[in-house]
Amino acid sequence: MKFWSTSLWLTALGALLALAASGAHAQAQQDAAVQGPLLEEVLVTATRRELSLDQVAAAITVVDEEAIESLAPQVFAGALRGEPGVFFQQTTPGQGIPIVRGLKGSQVLHLVDGIRINNAFFRDAPNQYLGLVDSFTVDRIELIRGAAGSLYGADAMGGVVQLVTKEARFDDREPQARGRLYGSFDSADDGWVARAEAAYGSTEGSLAGGISWQDRGDRRIGGGATVVPTAFESRAGDLRLLWTASDAYELMFSVQSLEQPSTPRIDELVPGFGETEPSSEQYRFEPNRRDLLHGRWRWFGAGGSLQQLTVQLARQRIVDDRLTQSFGSPTIRTEQNESVLDGLTVQADHVFSEALALTWGAEVYRDKVRSVRQIRLTDEDTSRSVRGRFPDGSSLDSDSAYVQMAWTGAQRLSADAGLRYARFQVRLPETPDSPAVDLRPDDFTGDLRLRYELNAKAALLSNIGRGFRPPNVFDLGTLGSRPGNRFNIPNPNLGPETVWSYDLGLRLGGDSWQLDTFVFFLDYRDKITSVLTGNQTADGRDIVRAENRNRVQLSGLELNLDVELDAQSRLFASLNYIYGEEDDGAGMQEPADRVPPLNGRLGFEWTSLAGLSLRPYLLFAGPQDRLSDRDERDPRIDPTGTDGWLTANVQMSYALRPELTLGLRLENLFDKRYREHGSGVDAAGFNAGLWLDYRF
Repeated sequence: MKFWSTSLWLTALGALLALAASGAHAQAQQDAAVQGPLLEEVLVTATRRELSLDQVAAAITVVDEEAIESLAPQVFAGALRGEPGVFFQQTTPGQGIPIVRGLKGSQVLHLVDGIRINNAFFRDAPNQYLGLVDSFTVDRIELIRGAAGSLYGADAMGGVVQLVTKEARFDDREPQARGRLYGSFDSADDGWVARAEAAYGSTEGSLAGGISWQDRGDRRIGGGATVVPTAFESRAGDLRLLWTASDAYELMFSVQSLEQPSTPRIDELVPGFGETEPSSEQYRFEPNRRDLLHGRWRWFGAGGSLQQLTVQLARQRIVDDRLTQSFGSPTIRTEQNESVLDGLTVQADHVFSEALALTWGAEVYRDKVRSVRQIRLTDEDTSRSVRGRFPDGSSLDSDSAYVQMAWTGAQRLSADAGLRYARFQVRLPETPDSPAVDLRPDDFTGDLRLRYELNAKAALLSNIGRGFRPPNVFDLGTLGSRPGNRFNIPNPNLGPETVWSYDLGLRLGGDSWQLDTFVFFLDYRDKITSVLTGNQTADGRDIVRAENRNRVQLSGLELNLDVELDAQSRLFASLNYIYGEEDDGAGMQEPADRVPPLNGRLGFEWTSLAGLSLRPYLLFAGPQDRLSDRDERDPRIDPTGTDGWLTANVQMSYALRPELTLGLRLENLFDKRYREHGSGVDAAGFNAGLWLDYRF
């Protein structure tokens, strides 16, 4: 039986809208002296310039450091659960992705401090790479919802997820030091987490670093059952040098590293929906690792229109090694996959007047792929080399330039308009299984953002953008076993994907409340999709290959409410709904795949002057029974549809001393057994999480 009927979720929608309206009306009658906290957020992602949320036309989601630390998610993307415009999907513990306006994987651009995480073999489906960023290093998440092609280029079709990391800055000219020790325990997986960090510096610069460790046991789901194997471990380290040579120059150099030594792929190892046997005897990411070297130089203009010039140079290395064995097969495969992505970015910000600003820049990326594979029989000690998951030595290079103009008119109208030209070269060497590939697509992308101030407390927002994604090495050259009992063969003749993104929003706000609501439409064409060939491998896997076949249309509603009830308490709520249709180009229409159900959250936060904080909240999702043919074949998804669910949760913290805080998380209080739509494992059951944070 479904948890939520259609009438019930419509009732919930009406209740949230009524709540929003009543909260807005009540707060409009108050004469509070200060703005609410959301209006003060400083954003860099939507415009690449520092602006408050109230000045930005784009649909924006922000998760700050305090929220990330109090949630302490297993994987970083879990911090976005319940946020406006985004849905969390988790194939296996240790991995997880945000689905933004119905798009996912390489259809969404992921950045750390402006440097791409998306690499040459970044999948257009759920993947593990965002899980290779240490949440302890992140100051905030900034999410643009909708295409952002001019400022961010390739892959920014559903949106942009930017992780802004912390920087140690000091206000005193005399050297100072500070540090932090953090530890936590979660009962749902006997999970231990620890962090140690320190910083030393002055106004002239700083040196900061830290180490993090996470050890998670097997997950207990609602009802008390334990899913085996779901245990994993991760370890991370970071170091950052910040040097302010003068008031005009700043230099930063940082190193980040995170490794998961051995993470099981649970949906391959445990029979899913429609399966009596698992797809694999063994399937472990062993290891997965991300290393980043990042340098940044900034010059702050001393006069004239040029306000800031930023040059960044980075090298990212992602290791995606695996050990796999199909169910019932005597053959064990070990593979080593590595992407080394070098990037150079330059950006200049000009301010000509209060009404006119210009941002322009250029980006150069070079990505080289190494991929090798060995096979051996279970009763043998020696192995032999075979073709890797990707053609070894493949590469993806890109060069682009962009410009964006921001204008504020005298009649309460402001506009941002941008344009980018990008060219790519995707090269795959010839192998015994596939010919050489040398694709050189190029494209113009752009967007227009409008904000019209209706009055002091209301603004009308509109965004139009065109996104673009060239086929990458994963699309062109993947060979081998895939989830859902499939086997992929390469297609060297793929073309790029494009999307037109439209939204219309209304932002209402007073001194201590804000309501954002957006309706959107995405027209996604030439989607690269996995197509059945009608053949099977010797061990019974369906043979598929990628083709530019489909057109997807996605529309939806996003709502976000934040109300300061008084100086100590606030109310927050969000609601997301998406409807998707997919056309295969041959007259066949069906629901788009992996479209999230209606989902959202409702909560309350109270903080006392004595240092006690209380945050009860509900997370919920309606049923999703509009499934594509691919969804129905996916063992992660119940072919009759995913049931709706609701969980009650409480976060509490208390400052024992100014430098010492004790916290408690009570999640899924009623031990509900449920699965987030499209995920490969049921969500955790009741969890009691205890944490201690000491800052000195």
